[in-house]
Amino acid sequence: SFSSDEVIRKRLLIDGDGAGDDRRINLLVKSFIKWCNSGSQEEGYFQYQRMLSTLSQCEFSMGKTLLVYDMNLREMENYEKIYKDIVEHNSLYFCFKENSIAAAHEKISECKKQILQAKRIRKNRQEYDALAKVIQQHPDRHETLKQLEALGKELQHLSHIKENVEDKLELRRKQFHVLLSTIHELQQTLENDEKLSEAEESQETQMEAEAKQ
Repeated sequence: SFSSDEVIRKRLLIDGDGAGDDRRINLLVKSFIKWCNSGSQEEGYFQYQRMLSTLSQCEFSMGKTLLVYDMNLREMENYEKIYKDIVEHNSLYFCFKENSIAAAHEKISECKKQILQAKRIRKNRQEYDALAKVIQQHPDRHETLKQLEALGKELQHLSHIKENVEDKLELRRKQFHVLLSTIHELQQTLENDEKLSEAEESQETQMEAEAKQ
């Protein structure tokens, strides 16, 4: 009935084989809501990329599930055809018993191969999902280039600061050299003035001695 079989079929189409497809759809809805409420262009771009990645995973899982469903339908049709052939040729069953058993074994072997292939597909999908999670944890190329550009501007700013500091240091060095030269000249002038004063005092003392005589 529709209330049981159809609901189960739709549930399997949505959730696949229980690998979390329903959770991905919920995550896609949450990402869409965050994208609608994003406050900045960077956040909106990140949510947009996340939605694309989640949607791609859902589409891949849905495609695989539909393929498995179609394969099961074909298998059911084949089994019904075999059953009809057995009923129609019941009188010849014993004659072709060995051939039917061999065909059944061959069919079972083919089904086992298909199961192994389905398991490989599932394993590959799980590995792809794990790889996608690792990729999502790292910043994308646009964000990396933006960070490199910001670091370049900061480095250029620091280089300008370094040049300004070096220029100021060179100016202070020159000013200090001029100050030392001025102090040296002033000291030389004071020494010359002191020597001149001593000579004048000596000359005045000698003149006073000669006047007393």
